[in-house]
Amino acid sequence: MIDYHALKARRFPEITASYSARDTMLYALGVGYGSDPADERQLAFVYEKSLRATPTMAVVLAYPGFWIKDPASGIDWVRALHGEQSIVLHRPLPPEGTVIGRNRLTALVDKGRDKGALLVQERKIYETSGALLATVSHLTFLRGDGGFSETPGNGPKGGDPAPPAPAPTPDTPPEIVCDLPTLPQAALVYRLSGDFNPLHAEPAVARAAGFARPILHGLATYGVAGHAILRSCCDYDAARLKSLSVRFSAPVYPGETIRTEMWHSGDIVRFRARALERDIVVLSHGAAELA
Repeated sequence: MIDYHALKARRFPEITASYSARDTMLYALGVGYGSDPADERQLAFVYEKSLRATPTMAVVLAYPGFWIKDPASGIDWVRALHGEQSIVLHRPLPPEGTVIGRNRLTALVDKGRDKGALLVQERKIYETSGALLATVSHLTFLRGDGGFSETPGNGPKGGDPAPPAPAPTPDTPPEIVCDLPTLPQAALVYRLSGDFNPLHAEPAVARAAGFARPILHGLATYGVAGHAILRSCCDYDAARLKSLSVRFSAPVYPGETIRTEMWHSGDIVRFRARALERDIVVLSHGAAELA
């Protein structure tokens, strides 16, 4: 069972991580940039000449690893699901360099026995000069850990206040639609950016988890939606994307086309994404802020 006080007091070591232009290009290829070799706007993210970093690459920088698998956490990690993800870009990411990641837990919410719990993590990413590059937030749904606060002394009743619910997707027809195909080997490429969960590579592991075949990483789908917004609303100007948040709804199979449906109002883009071949929503409650 979760020990509320021990988990909230958990300290993460500061992470110093270096990445190269090759890493930047590999991440961009993993989320579909370069799919049109004649589009020089895409080429800028996958070719070393005047290379630029994709904004969503922040999610893989100075990542603390799958720490909830540590028995000391008390978390039933097998039943954990990635629920929501957001980034705030304080300045454009350099195409290569060294960054410092500082991680902390910001909330531990008890939804009740048989209803699970919510774990919210925050990672601030700095340049070595001390300049803040990005703030990354990650909400995990702990399906097996609800009811911990019913034990006397194990934190306040209900745990911490729940974070604000994201705004729902509009119920009107989308104003902008962008279809981006994924490669059959997309998960095998994306995993080289640091997420080596065998669910995304081994057919036997995927079948044991209830999937027909390996699925695409949720953060790869997130990156594809970010690509669609950068393409459709920012003319591939990475400096214009200031924040991006989503809720994960369903997995994508590599090789499927991801359709991002957008509603643009002022400096906010609401969006959702669906796997076109199965007509199923895979990302919902999406919001992007533009400069």
